[in-house]
Amino acid sequence: MTLKEQLKAKLDARAALVKLAIDENRALTEDEQAQYTNLGKDISNLEATIKAADEQATISNTPVVEPIHATPKDANAKKWKNFSEYLNAVRHAATPGGAVDRRLVVMNAPSGLSESVQSDGGFLLEPEYSGTLLARTYEVAAVASKAFRVPISSGRTSLKMNAIDETSRANGSRYGGVQMYWENEADTVTASKPKFRQMSLELKKLMGLCYATDELLSDAAALEAIVTRAFTDEYAFKLDDALINGTGAGMPLGILNAACLISVTKETGQAADTIVFENVLKMWSRMWGRSRQNANWFINQDCEPQLYSMTLNVGTGGVPVYMPASGISGSPYGTLFGRPVIPIEQAATLGDAGDIILADMSQYAMIDRGGMEGMSSIHVRFIYDESVFRFIYRCDGQPMWNSALTPFKGSNTQSPFVTLAARA
Repeated sequence: MTLKEQLKAKLDARAALVKLAIDENRALTEDEQAQYTNLGKDISNLEATIKAADEQATISNTPVVEPIHATPKDANAKKWKNFSEYLNAVRHAATPGGAVDRRLVVMNAPSGLSESVQSDGGFLLEPEYSGTLLARTYEVAAVASKAFRVPISSGRTSLKMNAIDETSRANGSRYGGVQMYWENEADTVTASKPKFRQMSLELKKLMGLCYATDELLSDAAALEAIVTRAFTDEYAFKLDDALINGTGAGMPLGILNAACLISVTKETGQAADTIVFENVLKMWSRMWGRSRQNANWFINQDCEPQLYSMTLNVGTGGVPVYMPASGISGSPYGTLFGRPVIPIEQAATLGDAGDIILADMSQYAMIDRGGMEGMSSIHVRFIYDESVFRFIYRCDGQPMWNSALTPFKGSNTQSPFVTLAARA
């Protein structure tokens, strides 16, 4: 029996002791505790022996990884057939004593490898595939794809953006204090200046783990489908949820928790869990005029029956208000006031605040640093014969507005982000 087989047997034996006690809903007996302790010592000794052997093998086998020269034949050899081939190469390289595909060394040489590749599996996700995963994430994301994205350099973790501190369009308040005057010849003019504020965005971490069995790793099509489809969908879902509902603590600040959000109250006597024409009309009237051309309606699908039944009263009759998608001759979404109505899962259910949102996401700033990072390890789930692929995306975001805007004339404030209050 090899050292690795002995290690696996010891790990299995210790896991079996714990499982038996859990199944029988009891603590370990004195004999079992002693056995558990002895197994732990054996495991530590075996791990140290294997690590020493791996380090010696790494030193002895270093010349095996040959450099790739810039010839046409070698250039073709650097290309991966697909994403699953690349992930399998990473997994084999992370295995103690495993062969290192020289394409991995070349791809990662500029960034540098982990100091202990054999023990940590320290190969980074190749930029080509990292960029592909991130691009697909934003293709799937209904909300995040419309935000104003600002990439930052790899050495930075935050970004400070200067913004005009404007909360009112009244004279003397535009641009935070700029004002001009109609004056007669030789009259004096009062000086004014704009007022600025700073937005601070600090990278937050969105992380996911993918466990892959040896059987899955051997099925290239299944592995690629799971990693590219499942993880891009999940990242897109979490990004959209953060941009809508995020608290700003350890995640982006969502528009429903932003200080600039306007919440339109329900109509007097309005029934619970309903949406009437007056609701959407007032929401539209509170949308900042310059944002109307970029705004989208984000709704929970539970709202759709209410939208279809909305009518504008004309005399003794009425006309439909909601314009559903008109097949191949029209857009893929229905429209309200000419703007798309996009169903999203992250919107609240019918009747709750946030079930229907009117938002101009171009007024939402989002930063990210490079692409999606990824690494692998065979050790986290070693006794289960599974490899682990870890993906991390660093980003942050918040609305560019720090409050709703008071118009030059009129009593109602305006904002790029408007929702409807609860109708319980």
